[in-house]
Amino acid sequence: MSRVGRARSEYPVFSAFPPWGSGRLIERHARVYRHMWLVFASGVAEPLFYLLSVGVGIGGLVGTVTGPGGQPIPYREFVAPGLLAVSALNGALYDSTFNIFARMKFAKLYDAVLATPVGPGEVALGEVGWAVIRGAVYAVAFTVVMVVLGLVHSPWAVFAVPGAALISFAVAAVGVACTTYMKSWQDFDYVLLVAVPMFLFSGTFYPLSVYPPVVAAIVRWTPLYQGVVLLRDLVLGVPSADLLWRAGYLAVLGLAGLMLAGRRIARLLLV
Repeated sequence: MSRVGRARSEYPVFSAFPPWGSGRLIERHARVYRHMWLVFASGVAEPLFYLLSVGVGIGGLVGTVTGPGGQPIPYREFVAPGLLAVSALNGALYDSTFNIFARMKFAKLYDAVLATPVGPGEVALGEVGWAVIRGAVYAVAFTVVMVVLGLVHSPWAVFAVPGAALISFAVAAVGVACTTYMKSWQDFDYVLLVAVPMFLFSGTFYPLSVYPPVVAAIVRWTPLYQGVVLLRDLVLGVPSADLLWRAGYLAVLGLAGLMLAGRRIARLLLV
């Protein structure tokens, strides 16, 4: 039997749980980053600088803006939950795109992993799981900063970190799936082409009402906007039933990306 036939019959894309191989892959990444902790921690800095410069600095000039429920809130309290969502996105995005490409095309890590009983679905789940852990760590660190600065006033904020992890899950799963289509480093210009506008226009710094109706309609369906609204409502203590479908949107997007990533890894490497 050829390697393709043997691999596809013995190692299905998503094997039966528990997925021990995914845990081993996550452990491997944790051991690597133990010696690169400064690189791991640096992702917290960017949204923190934005919070201090834009939220606190410029916020002193802006004053108040309209928050969830139509109530005026200080600008820094409007921006902070949005940057919390950005922290989760940053933690997941780069680990699930640039790092995946390097491991796949240059380090040949997955060729070695798939030579073991670990299947392609477990590889995808492990990579997404590690990206979620990294995004959650960033979210926890940023939440601590928000608490220290007095930007958290509601007990509903305890659900903000799980909400941030959900953002990381959606972004990481889609990121891994898309990276399997990348042919060269130049293709990652498309990642930045998507990530930067999402960061600037997904309601992080401005209410959606400032945009033209066509732009606002597009922004409403971006994953970061759903995450920003989810976290902002939780941190400000104005949860509603809408948060359930926003969380469902992120979960479905993540599951779809995870399934596609597993199938793509199998197609590319089980040859």
